[in-house]
Amino acid sequence: MLTNLYIENIAVIEKTSIDFGKGLNVLTGETGAGKSIIIDSINAILGSRTSRDLIRNGCDTAFVSAEFSDPCEKALQTLQEYGFDAEDDVVILQREFSTTGKGRCRINGRPATAAVLRAVGVYLINIHGQHESYELMSPELHINYIDKLGRLSGDIAEYQAAYKKYRSLKAELDKAKYDEAERERRVDLLSYQVNELEQAELYEGEYEQLLEQRMLIENKEKIASALSEVREFLNGGDETDGAIQSLEGACDSISSITSVYQDAEGIAERLQNAVYEIEDCYNEVVAMSEDADSDVESLEEIEDRIDLINRLGRKYGPTIAEMLEFLENARKELEYLERYEENREALAQNCRNAYNEALELAKSLSDKRREVARQFASQVKAEMSYLDMPNVELVVRQDRCELNSSGCDSVEILISANPGEDPKPVAKIASGGELSRMMLAIKNVLADTDDIDTLIFDEVDTGISGSASQKVGLKLKEVSRSRQVLCVTHQAQIAALAGSHFKIAKTVKDGKTYTGVTLLDHEGRRNELARIIGGVEMTKATLDYAEELLSQVEN
Repeated sequence: MLTNLYIENIAVIEKTSIDFGKGLNVLTGETGAGKSIIIDSINAILGSRTSRDLIRNGCDTAFVSAEFSDPCEKALQTLQEYGFDAEDDVVILQREFSTTGKGRCRINGRPATAAVLRAVGVYLINIHGQHESYELMSPELHINYIDKLGRLSGDIAEYQAAYKKYRSLKAELDKAKYDEAERERRVDLLSYQVNELEQAELYEGEYEQLLEQRMLIENKEKIASALSEVREFLNGGDETDGAIQSLEGACDSISSITSVYQDAEGIAERLQNAVYEIEDCYNEVVAMSEDADSDVESLEEIEDRIDLINRLGRKYGPTIAEMLEFLENARKELEYLERYEENREALAQNCRNAYNEALELAKSLSDKRREVARQFASQVKAEMSYLDMPNVELVVRQDRCELNSSGCDSVEILISANPGEDPKPVAKIASGGELSRMMLAIKNVLADTDDIDTLIFDEVDTGISGSASQKVGLKLKEVSRSRQVLCVTHQAQIAALAGSHFKIAKTVKDGKTYTGVTLLDHEGRRNELARIIGGVEMTKATLDYAEELLSQVEN
């Protein structure tokens, strides 16, 4: 629930901190005192769009902070999805905005965005105001009341998974419906590309090998001359000895004294190993010379191959690996298009199966909604009858429609407020007072299914008076037994039922307007109720009546 709201530099409020209690909290005050500013501030902390006009005159920034205790499970899950934790089951939302248009949002001290505030806020507070009957005035949203009362979220999730599968297959099928001429053109192009790449017989690493071969051929004479010199240095020529002969002579000489000079044995062994090593080097050089002389491919053939790879690379990818990948993908697409009719029919069958599965789930969901709709109409009608609308008729019209994300139902609430009149759409006939009482009735019916801990009713008493307002108050009190309720009201009968009563008052000092919020004690409540009842001048009669209202509630 909302435990504290701190407001700074918003409209006529310079600074105020409000500690809300459990149960029913009411806010009263004269017209223009600033009651709407409280609601605007709460909307701001819930991520709604803000205007620079909200910032107090002469100030550059405004700030709102709201502290919530024991948030519902959905709020906690949403926080975790965005990387936030509720420390000790406390969530603190903060928002600062400035005349420059820049702003900052925080959740438990960590930076956030207005979008995250909105995502979390929908599970913390639900606001209904006299200008916010959007849900009731929007028939497409009426289905949500039925689903919530019937606790159909599991059925809806199962249906939506099947519907998503169907939509995916349908999109794939629509994409597969090639124009025949276009399909033939595509087949011709792919056939040419596949044939060109297959004939090239590319393999990974070939390009690097070709570059190496080209370098060898271009430097053939230099390589042959160097290898010839190495062979002569190692094995000698017609008239000279090479390194091998010299080492063998040295080895023979040192070996001749090993029998009489033991220290020479190690050197003799090392020289013999050197002979073997040099002989191996010589043999490898001879083999290299033979390879260099073989010239398997001419330079012209290598250049042609390199040119071919470069030309293909400009069309199919800069590397052979990418060209081979292109070839593999082209083969697959070509095979698919060549088996077009067979593949399309299989896809169409899968799509039909998915549609039928989604349709069956939608019909099952529709049957459950029809049963719940009867309960909803009956319960809401009873609540509205209690709220001084005894002749109201309420019908939930449920029509079949094309499959959509909600199922196969079009749901709309119809009402008739007067005997003998046929029920009609809410948006066409409901007055402001009727809308307020209808929303309160629906909230009361859905109270046990709604996880949101705090409900705010902004002037829910608009258009009603007398006994009706007292009954509205009693309903608000009833709702507040299971959750926190904040109510902005002009009716003394409603204000008298509050567990916490806040007065919003405006004062002028040094040419500036200030609004303050005060938690009233018994005496303060009596005076405020008397003001609401009788206007500016309080009489003994209004004070006595106010005392009577309070005593009835307190006793």
